[in-house]
Amino acid sequence: MLENIPSPSVMTELLGPSLFEVWQGLCVAIDEKYEMERLWNTGGKNWTYEYKYRRGGKTLCCLYAKKNSVGFMVIFGKDERAKFEDIRETLSAAVCRKYDEAKTYRDGKWVMFEPTSTAEFDDYMKLLAMKRKPNRNKLAKQ
Repeated sequence: MLENIPSPSVMTELLGPSLFEVWQGLCVAIDEKYEMERLWNTGGKNWTYEYKYRRGGKTLCCLYAKKNSVGFMVIFGKDERAKFEDIRETLSAAVCRKYDEAKTYRDGKWVMFEPTSTAEFDDYMKLLAMKRKPNRNKLAKQ
């Protein structure tokens, strides 16, 4: 757990203005659908920061930040990998390629996306919905 949570200005300086917008957009998209515990951490040896969405001891996804780069990680367990295959045709080629290239470990398939725009956010939300049903009640958009 981080003692000092990075401010928006620190994140803008780290990521650059356009990627900070992507970061914020992804956080908003997740926050609109999920009521989750959000934890800041160091990003290990490869990233500066980790921002984890968890509930009930289970991680939904993690966002990572380092100089000029955003990471969005989803870990797919065995059941979730089967669900991915069920919806594969509804996902973009880029998302499927990242999934196919990711290494499968004994505890799941760890897929790291590195978004540079909001173009794949709809697909990301489909992936998260496979892991956990959204738990925020939003009025359907007309």
